[in-house]
Amino acid sequence: MPRSVHTGFLIAIMGAVTISPMSMARAQDVKSLCARVTNDDRVRPIPITLVPPARQLFSFSDSAPDKYIQKSTSFRCMAGKVWLCNTGANLVCEKADTSRTSAGAADFCKQNPGSDVVPMAATGHGTIYEWTCQGKTAVISKQVETVDPRGFITENWKQLD
Repeated sequence: MPRSVHTGFLIAIMGAVTISPMSMARAQDVKSLCARVTNDDRVRPIPITLVPPARQLFSFSDSAPDKYIQKSTSFRCMAGKVWLCNTGANLVCEKADTSRTSAGAADFCKQNPGSDVVPMAATGHGTIYEWTCQGKTAVISKQVETVDPRGFITENWKQLD
């Protein structure tokens, strides 16, 4: 067997037996995982076993499909507990953007000097600030989101009991 084919075959086999975070979440109790690792900032899809509590935490109707809830909900571990986030039109489950500068807001203000509002389409939905334009300069008008100890937007995450 040529070396390149042999190497490719080995890589394919290794990939097939690698345990993904998703399969780990299904194979273990997620609460036990979080208790063991304490803090893990990786945002991962929930296993199907967390759909019922996610449905309750985020007030999904009975008619919302389980697959939709599973695909739109993520988990992470903080302080040994399981935390859930459900994405929405403006909800971000990744770490918050706490930067006091925004390239998107700066570009927007150059094109729209004096604008009272810089849209999230320009700043990104992860920013914790509301931005405005003073002339062609982007400035923070106020902080609109708080950040938890791990750097995520507090309002977007709910602790699983």
